[in-house]
Amino acid sequence: MEINRRDFIRQLGYIGGAGLLATAPWLSAFSDSKTTAGERARIGVVGTGSRGLHLLDYMMQNPKVQVVALCDTYAPNLELARAKAPEARPYTDYRKLLENKAVDAVVIATPPLMHSPVTLDAFAAGKHVFVEKAIALEMDETLTMYQAYQRSGKVFFVGQQRFFDPRYIAAMALIHSGEFGAIQSLRLNWDRNTDWRRPVPEPALERQINWRLYRDSSKGLMTELACHQLQIGTWALRSIPDKVMGVGSLVARAHEREVYDNVSCIYTFGNGVKMTYESTNSNKFYGLEERILCEKGTVEPERGKYYYEDIAPAPGILQLLNDIENSLFESIPIAGSSWVPETAGANDGHWLLAKKNEGDGTRELLQAYAEAVITGRQPENFAEESYYGTQLCLLGHQAMEEEQVLVFPDQYKLNYLNHAIL
Repeated sequence: MEINRRDFIRQLGYIGGAGLLATAPWLSAFSDSKTTAGERARIGVVGTGSRGLHLLDYMMQNPKVQVVALCDTYAPNLELARAKAPEARPYTDYRKLLENKAVDAVVIATPPLMHSPVTLDAFAAGKHVFVEKAIALEMDETLTMYQAYQRSGKVFFVGQQRFFDPRYIAAMALIHSGEFGAIQSLRLNWDRNTDWRRPVPEPALERQINWRLYRDSSKGLMTELACHQLQIGTWALRSIPDKVMGVGSLVARAHEREVYDNVSCIYTFGNGVKMTYESTNSNKFYGLEERILCEKGTVEPERGKYYYEDIAPAPGILQLLNDIENSLFESIPIAGSSWVPETAGANDGHWLLAKKNEGDGTRELLQAYAEAVITGRQPENFAEESYYGTQLCLLGHQAMEEEQVLVFPDQYKLNYLNHAIL
């Protein structure tokens, strides 16, 4: 399970290390394995529902992680976690877990309503923090959490696994190299056909278990799904949108929930590029994808493919092939049936990676967190990119609620990506 930076970069094949670190500077969290050999990050997990258990599975396989504590207010979930990590000390009050001196860091996988208080208390207790997305349910809370991280001197990670997904890193490295020309548009969608409802053993537990369905504990599709995808625009364009408009509605699930089951937003960047986001809970045909439309081609990172418009490969790709042939790496990892020009009607595209990617970056994200906890070094830009992922989904939700075009407020801009100092 252990990953070092060289192994990760080699997995990405034809993209050089310098280009990768320029596109994804947070990969600096992967140090040479010898640097932290024999050391372990002692982690407490707060929130052991479905996501927390998923993260726990990865951590239990990692030789550099020792899960020393578990916390949940729902006994059945806590028992499932204890079965996976029997040596960890169980808690029902996260504040007691934070008092445990054996805990160096926490992984917070509670419902979003609790992200802010647990994170703030963890920083106050001197712990490193990994918190799932969305970071919070209010823009003020999100900023307060980021400011607490800055004061703490501790590591701050957010569960934005796409930043560590080899498909997305490869896609962004090619885009940032200029291979496809300027970005013209981004189209993001995530479509499911599910009611999100979970079985409830007794009525008193309805809101605790089905928190995603209620306005006081969730912003629905925006905080559950959009927070994964809106980061793609800031990562690709290296800027944040100036404004957003949107509409949300209850189309098919009005009797089952309070939050929207159908949303559409348009984000506008300063250079005129638009990023659209659509999501529905009542039709899954188009599934999940981000499409980055450029002058010379299109990139679909979730699918793991890219497509040229109607021209032969640009000289940059030919140079990359030449570098590979001159043993830049041990093997030629470029996949795809051919490099000949293709017509739009028969464009099968090319694979970003030679080998099918297993997973979605979660394993690599948690490995990076363990390394950062051990070294005490925060990887560059990761907290800031994750911060904007949450703020953009919250601003989009606000635009839908108010039925207005909203400008990104200056008070939430960081001294990052050429934006204002707070």
